[in-house]
Amino acid sequence: EKGVGEYRVNGDAVPYKAYEDALGAIGVLIKARNFLVFQGDVESIARKTPKQFVELFENISASAELKEEYEAALKGKEEAESATIFAYNKQKGYKSERKSLKEQKEEADRFLALLEKKASLKTEYFLWQLFHIHTDVTEREKAAEELKAELREIEQRDSDKKDALANAKKKSSEARRSTAKLEKKRVKLAAEVDGLEQPTIKSAQEIKSLTKKLHTDENALAKIHQEEESHGESLSKLEVEIEEYRQTETQLQEEYEEEKQRGAGELPTLTEEQEAEYERVREAAAVAGAKPRQELATMNRKLSSARASAGSLANELKEVQGRKEEAEGSLRELTERQKTLAESLDKTKTDLKTADTELRQIQKEAREAELKTRDIDTEIEKINTTLRQARDDRKKGKDEERLLQAVASLKRHFQGVQGRLVDLCRPTQKRFNLAVTVAAGKDMEAIVVDTKQTAKECITYLREQRVGTATFLPLDSLQTPNPASTERMRAIAEQDGRYRLASDVIACDDAFKRAVLYAVGNTVVCDDLDSARELCFPRRQRGDRGEEARIKAVTLGGAVISKAGTMTGGVTRDDARSANITRWDERELERLRERKEKLEADREELGRGTGGGRGRGDRGFDRVEELRSNVGNMRNREKYTKSDLDYTKSKIKEQSSLVTSTTKQIKKLERQLVAAEQSVEDTSARVEEAIEKVKEVEEEHYGPFREKTGLRDFRAYDEAVGKAREEFLKKRRKIREHLVKLASKRDYEIGRDFKVPIAKAEKRLENRKMKLEEAKKTEEELLEQVAEAKAKLADAEASLKQAAEDEKEHDEAARLAQIAFSEAQAEHLRVSKAINTEESALERLRGKLHETLQKARVEEVELPMAGESETAEEGTSQKDDEAEESSEEQEGFSQPLSQQSGLTTHFSQKDDARVVKDRKDANKVDFTNLRPELKSRSSDRAEKKIRQDFEDQISKLAADVEAMSPNMKASEAFDNINERLKESIADFDQAKANARKATAAY
Repeated sequence: EKGVGEYRVNGDAVPYKAYEDALGAIGVLIKARNFLVFQGDVESIARKTPKQFVELFENISASAELKEEYEAALKGKEEAESATIFAYNKQKGYKSERKSLKEQKEEADRFLALLEKKASLKTEYFLWQLFHIHTDVTEREKAAEELKAELREIEQRDSDKKDALANAKKKSSEARRSTAKLEKKRVKLAAEVDGLEQPTIKSAQEIKSLTKKLHTDENALAKIHQEEESHGESLSKLEVEIEEYRQTETQLQEEYEEEKQRGAGELPTLTEEQEAEYERVREAAAVAGAKPRQELATMNRKLSSARASAGSLANELKEVQGRKEEAEGSLRELTERQKTLAESLDKTKTDLKTADTELRQIQKEAREAELKTRDIDTEIEKINTTLRQARDDRKKGKDEERLLQAVASLKRHFQGVQGRLVDLCRPTQKRFNLAVTVAAGKDMEAIVVDTKQTAKECITYLREQRVGTATFLPLDSLQTPNPASTERMRAIAEQDGRYRLASDVIACDDAFKRAVLYAVGNTVVCDDLDSARELCFPRRQRGDRGEEARIKAVTLGGAVISKAGTMTGGVTRDDARSANITRWDERELERLRERKEKLEADREELGRGTGGGRGRGDRGFDRVEELRSNVGNMRNREKYTKSDLDYTKSKIKEQSSLVTSTTKQIKKLERQLVAAEQSVEDTSARVEEAIEKVKEVEEEHYGPFREKTGLRDFRAYDEAVGKAREEFLKKRRKIREHLVKLASKRDYEIGRDFKVPIAKAEKRLENRKMKLEEAKKTEEELLEQVAEAKAKLADAEASLKQAAEDEKEHDEAARLAQIAFSEAQAEHLRVSKAINTEESALERLRGKLHETLQKARVEEVELPMAGESETAEEGTSQKDDEAEESSEEQEGFSQPLSQQSGLTTHFSQKDDARVVKDRKDANKVDFTNLRPELKSRSSDRAEKKIRQDFEDQISKLAADVEAMSPNMKASEAFDNINERLKESIADFDQAKANARKATAAY
């Protein structure tokens, strides 16, 4: 009723297992289904896979009953094989690990060998430096002492030569005064001589002049007597010459008459009186005919002008008519062109307006997008510049990167590590960046830790990891300035706005304030170097060496005035990089990067919104270019069409005006041509009348003379005789003019009187002789006075010469004394310079020695000492000295030793504690193991080469060491892996035996 079935065998209820066993006993296998063939069994068997067929056969054959035993044997076999494979792989892994550890062990051995070689090389390098520096210091000190002894001797000689120079100058001055007194006397006498010389010269010149005039008067008197004697002869010559010229005139008249007869030929000849009358008639006819001839010339000119005017008017009329026809043809062509251009212009304006509207709209959108893109690009470029500068400032070397990683690792391993001081503080204002960086110096890169124990653990960790070196500032043991001194310095700074304490311009947590005070101390930040000098040196300038002079000042520009009084200027690349904003403001850089990403996203979105901006292949850009090109073409077309239309209109107007004006001009020219032709006819008639009038006037004068002489053709007579008559008249005029001159001269000679000139000349000659005698007498008196004055002058000059010689001797003595004193001073200066040079060299060498020793301590270079006990004592001494130097630096808040500006004063003093200590340290170094060739003195070039070789070898070894990352525990691990490998071999043999047994059982 409830749907529950049961199994029965022989009427007894049995469980399913017993029922299945009973059926199996008679060969009916339920699982194999070998006693019935159900519907679909054939198809089901046909679809079975090979594995399913095997299972079916096993069930039918009853071998399936052995499955559990078979699977157990198979599992045991597989597990044995897996164990064997595992043991083999384990053995193989140990072998591989042993090989790797063997390589690491060999690398560690090589690393240790390189370290040992590097240490040995650095030891030799520092020994070489210290040997030569110490030797140079010893030699320089000895040379300086010798020069100082020589300087004392030279100073004694200088004093003696200075006294000799003063004595020589005194004698020279006395001789100079005596010479000056004699020179005044000589000048006075010379002035007297000069005063007498002038009258003497004047008297001599007067005598010379009188003598010359006397000779002139004598010559003039002799000439007058000579003229008197030759007066009669001159008159005779004049009379003869006058007669000769009169005969020449008569002969010229005869020659003219003969020439006139030959020239006239058949024409009647005129006598001299008739020729004179002919001249008068011709002149009268010319005068009477002048007006009619003038009128005739005027008429001829008018006639020529009228004819030229008529010809010009005819040519002009023809030309104007041609222009009118040409203008009418051009007017027709221009009218048709105007119509065509007007239609084209209207169409171009319509198209241009449409294209221009579309272009302006697109350009407006593009311009707005371009402005936004440009603003974004400008801002991105500024951000990129800032980030690029920040990246440049943040570029670090490999060692610094490793140090930064080491700082991060230290923070993870040691809770007391706070970080670098530069990361824990920052200036309150950007303008204090450089000043704070310079004031703190290398302490700004130091790592701040909570305790000294943490610092030691960190140093141990850095040494084990071979990361490098670092400076640690344990907050529990840092020595900071006395609060009272800090408050005193703050009070001084608050009195003047140009000063402020460096610790007051640095912002940091109170927990790190102690580290900041240790780094900058009581350093004062000043606006400029002048204010820093006023703060540091006011009392020193008055000779006071009070506490005011012990102030360390730093300017905003990076200049430093140390407590020792030294001044350091300029900024190194590291300082400039350290003072950069990126050193402190990482958050600002992060904000700039986010802003840049947002701007780039906005620019990309803006580019997509405007169709890609200005891309060449963009269709929007192509459309803009197409519209711009079309608008440009249409505007050019409009411009040229409009210009052409305006030109056409102006040409039409011009041609119309030309047609109108030529029409009027033609009518006017026709009227003028008619009037000009009429004027030519009238003027020709008046010319004929004028010619007749001239003939009538001339005939009135020539007619009576023609009747009287019978000469009809006056023109022919003038042509035949006129030239000969002109020559005759010209020659006769010259002869008559000369006769007039000769007659005048003859009349002058006849009336001439010689007695009065002779008397005047004789009287003048006598006066000249009397004046000459007086001048000679005066000259003799003056010469006597001059001779006396010159004698006195000669005596004065002799005395002056002697005095000048004495003065010269004294001057020479003074000069020699001056030369000797100058030579002594030069020698003194030379030795002083040599001493200064030696002391400067000593100062540099002492500083170099100190720096080399300090560098050897910092780099932990093991220097051989003179004996083991001395070495132990040296080690203790070095530790004590280092502690003492550290204490001095903390108390004085000086800069690190690499900055030598604050230590220069100490090195210039031989007895300074630091110099003495360095000398003792150098004396304790054992140089016996230094190679002989390195001990020998070398040139600068050879020394540079040796130094470069050392540095190259050390750098190469350091690079090799840096390139290696050895496992220093590889040797121990190699021994362990060998033991494990032996165990794995035994395990592998046991696994193989078990596998063989499992296989046999299977």
